[in-house]
Amino acid sequence: MFEPLPPVPDSNALELEVLERWERERTFEQLRERIAGGPKWSFTDGPVTANKKLAVHTAWGRTLKDVFQRYKALRGFDQRFQNGFDCQGLWIEVGVERELGLNSKREIEEFGLEEFAKRCRDVVVWSAEELTRGSKRLGQWMDWGNDYFTFSDTNIEYIWRFLKIVQEKGWLYMGHRSTEWCPRCGTSISAHELHGSYVDRADPSLYVRFPLKDRPGESLVIWTTTPWTLPANVAAAVNPEAEYGRRSNGEWVAVARYPDDRLDERRPGAELAGWRYEGPFDDLRPGAEVDHRVIPWEDVSMEDGTGVVHIAPGCGSEDFELSRVHDLPVLTPVDESGRFYDGYGWLHGLSTVEAAEQIIGHLEEKGRLVEAGLHEHRYPECWRCHTPLIFRIADDWFISVTEIRQPMRDANAEVEWVPEYMGKRMDDWLVNMGDWNISRRRYYGLPLPFYPCGCGHVNVIGSRAELEERALEGLDGLQELRRPWIDRVPIRCEACGERVERIAEVGDVWLDAGIVPFSTLGWQNPEFIPGGYATGASAGLSGADLPDHAYWEKWFPADWVSEMREQIRLWFYSQLFMSVALVGTAPFKRVLGYEKMLDEQGREMHGSWGNMIDAEDAFARMGADVMRWQYCAQPPTSNLLFGFGPGEEIKRKLLTLWHSASFLVTYANIEGFQPVYADLEAGPDCELRPLDRWLVTRTQALVREATDEYEATLSWRVIRAFESFVEDLSNWYIRRSRRRFYTFDEAAFRTLWYALVQGLRVVAPILPFLAEHLWENLVAGACEDAPDSIFLAGWPEAGEPDETLLAEVAAVRQVVELARSARSQANLKLRQPLRRLVVQGAPLAAGHADEIAEELRVKDVEFGQVEAVQLRVKPELRALGPKLGKDLPRVRAALEAGDFSELEDGRIEVLGFVLEPGEVLVERSAVEGWALAEADGVTVAIATGLDDELLREGRVLARIHEVNAMRKEAGLELTDRIALTLPEADRDLEGFAQQIKDETLAVSVAFDGVPAPRIERAGNA
Repeated sequence: MFEPLPPVPDSNALELEVLERWERERTFEQLRERIAGGPKWSFTDGPVTANKKLAVHTAWGRTLKDVFQRYKALRGFDQRFQNGFDCQGLWIEVGVERELGLNSKREIEEFGLEEFAKRCRDVVVWSAEELTRGSKRLGQWMDWGNDYFTFSDTNIEYIWRFLKIVQEKGWLYMGHRSTEWCPRCGTSISAHELHGSYVDRADPSLYVRFPLKDRPGESLVIWTTTPWTLPANVAAAVNPEAEYGRRSNGEWVAVARYPDDRLDERRPGAELAGWRYEGPFDDLRPGAEVDHRVIPWEDVSMEDGTGVVHIAPGCGSEDFELSRVHDLPVLTPVDESGRFYDGYGWLHGLSTVEAAEQIIGHLEEKGRLVEAGLHEHRYPECWRCHTPLIFRIADDWFISVTEIRQPMRDANAEVEWVPEYMGKRMDDWLVNMGDWNISRRRYYGLPLPFYPCGCGHVNVIGSRAELEERALEGLDGLQELRRPWIDRVPIRCEACGERVERIAEVGDVWLDAGIVPFSTLGWQNPEFIPGGYATGASAGLSGADLPDHAYWEKWFPADWVSEMREQIRLWFYSQLFMSVALVGTAPFKRVLGYEKMLDEQGREMHGSWGNMIDAEDAFARMGADVMRWQYCAQPPTSNLLFGFGPGEEIKRKLLTLWHSASFLVTYANIEGFQPVYADLEAGPDCELRPLDRWLVTRTQALVREATDEYEATLSWRVIRAFESFVEDLSNWYIRRSRRRFYTFDEAAFRTLWYALVQGLRVVAPILPFLAEHLWENLVAGACEDAPDSIFLAGWPEAGEPDETLLAEVAAVRQVVELARSARSQANLKLRQPLRRLVVQGAPLAAGHADEIAEELRVKDVEFGQVEAVQLRVKPELRALGPKLGKDLPRVRAALEAGDFSELEDGRIEVLGFVLEPGEVLVERSAVEGWALAEADGVTVAIATGLDDELLREGRVLARIHEVNAMRKEAGLELTDRIALTLPEADRDLEGFAQQIKDETLAVSVAFDGVPAPRIERAGNA
């Protein structure tokens, strides 16, 4: 007996039960044992930042990873299944700062770095537990407990080794430049962190006069949206090729910006170069020491502003480069926290935002302010804390990309990107990438192993062993290779022997994740060390081993990786950079990227907007399978609109599959059907009808198509194929075969069971819970020789589908759909039998005339020319006028009179002229007594006339439908028999009594004076 299925599944309860069964039966462990030693399929997990619970955004990527890992496991591929956690950086720090109420780096240091590091690790521990719990609830199978944590000492040592190699190549240097800076976090931001960090905001818009020293009464007018940079002004730039003009009030501006202004004097920009002017803040000491002058710059834009650009080299990257060209002084007005230095007098201690209003007021008092307002523009903010960025001069550590750029492009060209355009985006990024800024002035991160000595030598430590060998003190307290403990370990300079201290900076967090293809696989490690990866802060959190180099050679590079598109410039980039630097090749062969997640209305998800969906809420309200379906149904080239509305629609779709399984279970229990597990190998081994053979080959076609799409890592196409299959299964096979299940038709039962189970095997990677639940019911609980889990059954063999049979049935279904459309036009219900159907243009369906007749309730189906068509043809005057000239009126009249003939290729012959399809407008309609429908070269016509016999048959079918609805309303089981009484007015239907009894499970049909049909339970017979 099969377990009866409820009308609608309780997804949450079903999934929790399946999770418990997997845990109890060690299903994942059994799977790993089965695939051990099989062909390898290497996957590298992009580490999830361990500072939160599982979010629906993160669940998207985790689902895709799980789907393709499950699929490959079903194909017998051995895998590592190692999950990763990203454990350092500002994402962690900022959250801890908020929790502790700390607002600056000074407050962190006062709190204590050791306790701060402990609090950060506590967040990672908590988050890793929550993310693991949420991922398990999602159905993700990973080697939980042997995860890699990027703050492990092992991971850090591997990055040190990379940095030492980079230094040996001559790529490492300290740069002194103007860089993007977060005043809240007190650190620089690298270029790859800026993409996607721009937001719309309104900033002050100032037009300011700079009085010219040698031209009394005259001034330059500049425009800026960053008032705080004006105290650091050293020059004004003009375009030497542009024309500038002096207004009557003495103000010099670009003519192109003010073409309608009256100008008293005009000069080319080149003639303005060298003019000296009074700085906007010469009353402050830094500005007073500067000789402000006009410089030429060909990149001065004429698209906005005045055409005169204020230059502050300490507050902008382009300005800084100009300072090198023109030997300009560099003023740095603000400190790490974005507050003015003491040397700026009354501005000291003010932030860049706080200073803006006072700067505007000061300029107005001095008569320098021309105009002030607000300017809407896109402006970068910190991707961690969302503070607006500034530019400031900083000494940061960089890796030069000059020598590695082309090798990275060459390596990327060997990678297969899905979708393809993302590979082009990676190449674009590599073409334009600047040197990699790898240093951050923070605390909870990778300690950069740089020990610069006064003698000029930069010592770079490449391993813990090297550190221990060269350390002067502090090793006893070195709990982890991180701050603050490593700050207490000085070394001896290898060049001069002097004591040197480590720099305070930590590394870019993408170094942590980029090294993973080497640190987790044991690159250049001489021996396999059990638990050897889980060192330092990772100790006690994971049992991850440190493999040996032979293991790395086996599993590197990854066959496949997958993350969101934004990771092109982040994780994919850092991996590629480090891999090409270390071994000269890409660390992955194939990449699946995907776009962004938005809410179901297409808006960004934000907690403050009330449209953020918690993963736990999604699990409870829609279930993990529905979430996974949403994720997998989304083409990777467009944004996913995620929400409960789409979730409800998916539930409705999946009910078709559920009801199909329920149909089989119900009648299988009634008739005592016992499935044969061996049928899954080659199909039902019994005599099959044509419709059975069609479903078997349709199932084989599904397996073949789904296999191809899984191999292409296109889950949305798998879902498209599966939806089409379920539609065919339910609305063609089951509906066409329903009566065969009322008695024991072995071929029907075995065919439907085969198709349902094979379909479940195909969709199991996407819907693991539903597939497992139905497998338990339909297979494991019914077949003694079946595996307990669908995931232990392997992947179904596709076989060779009968393409001819598939094409024939497709043609039949097209004819049926067109005939239904014609019925609808004639307002004829589907239950009303008809006398005649004529089909033209569907030769493949001709051998299935009996099936078409039965499906459409038509007495006679003919294949041939449809004569019941009226053709009305009108000339396309613009096309035919030049062609026919004076003959156009004659042709037009002949067409209106119907004096023409239609040729086979759609052309029209009239009065000796042959008119092409584009030269005429053709309208087809049915003659009286017929209804017509056509599409894709197929035309069907139905005779709409109804005689008494047809009307009687229509009434019989209507009564059967009505009585079965009454049975359902009365709560009768399929095995319950009834006594049926019909009104006396239906006595003319007495000749159909047996048909009525068969289709309503009635033991008797009586005709009496009842006003409407009446049913009574008759007892089982």
